[in-house]
Amino acid sequence: MRLTSPLRLIAITLALFFTGCATSPAGQKARSQTRHEPPLPPPPPREFRAAWVATVANIDWPSKPGLPAAQQIAEIQTLLDRAADLNLNAIILQVRPSCDALYESPLEPWSEYLTGAQGVPPYPFYDPLATWIQEAHKRGMELHAWFNPYRARHKDAKSPDAPKHVAVTRPDLVRKFNGWEWLDPGEPEAAQRTLDVILDVVRRYDIDGVHLDDYFYPYKEYLNNQDFPDDASWQKYQKSGGQLARADWRRDNVNRLIRDLYAGIKRIKPHVKFGVSPFGVAHPGVPDTVESKFDQYNILYADPQLWLKEGWLDYCTPQLYWQLDSKQPYADLLKWWAEQNTLNRHLWPG
Repeated sequence: MRLTSPLRLIAITLALFFTGCATSPAGQKARSQTRHEPPLPPPPPREFRAAWVATVANIDWPSKPGLPAAQQIAEIQTLLDRAADLNLNAIILQVRPSCDALYESPLEPWSEYLTGAQGVPPYPFYDPLATWIQEAHKRGMELHAWFNPYRARHKDAKSPDAPKHVAVTRPDLVRKFNGWEWLDPGEPEAAQRTLDVILDVVRRYDIDGVHLDDYFYPYKEYLNNQDFPDDASWQKYQKSGGQLARADWRRDNVNRLIRDLYAGIKRIKPHVKFGVSPFGVAHPGVPDTVESKFDQYNILYADPQLWLKEGWLDYCTPQLYWQLDSKQPYADLLKWWAEQNTLNRHLWPG
């Protein structure tokens, strides 16, 4: 059975309230004699049952670029109907795959995954994010906007960067390698751009959450196992008197973005949740039943333990994609993440 939507709960509560106000004196007397209390509304949802909807490379939506607006909207409705049939109550929609936008943005160009050409709006015109929000809320679902904070171009992108794209307007903030483009987290103006983009959406759209996944500094395979090309920003940091070691400086760049995002969202709309879905293994061999050698702390320069400790997240969704009896045992990893959650934030494993 589907959970009653929050809007439905409000309607039930108001109906009860106004029914009581409109009761005649005779009715009031009869009710006081029998002492019947009005029934309570159903409790609100206590679980977060969500699905990611990826737009990069048209993984989930739209099914291919260049579809007419009516067909894109029909696909939105079909996906949300399926989510409702599965008793989901939230969707995490990727709205900024590569410093582009699946919504009408004053700051970044339209995504090529809509029309096949970056910078070209859907035709006939509509605002995809606004439509997703409206359709999700109709079904009693939350809509969380999912942003990639640093990726500026996917290696498999088809169209050239649009004139409005940051790689064109501010090439000094972008690092290029092996077909990828990446905002340099060590450039303060790059971090500010990401903040401006996300907080613009928080201000203008009725989203329920802001979501980041595990893409901070790039994975080594994207770099062909070379180091991230941030010599210019690293040297500027050193010349300014910075004392951190390079790995610590990189982590600090990411930490400050997470801290400032959380503070900015809460300043604008305190009810909007902020969550991150980090890679499911924080450190090699942690806990000791885990055989993974991947180290997000020293490769992606992500420190979700710190973010939980400092309270910079409303929820954490570690990507625990492994079976119970695997080399990365699900139950052990989930227990470890729960132990890091000392402030009792929402822990929703992905």
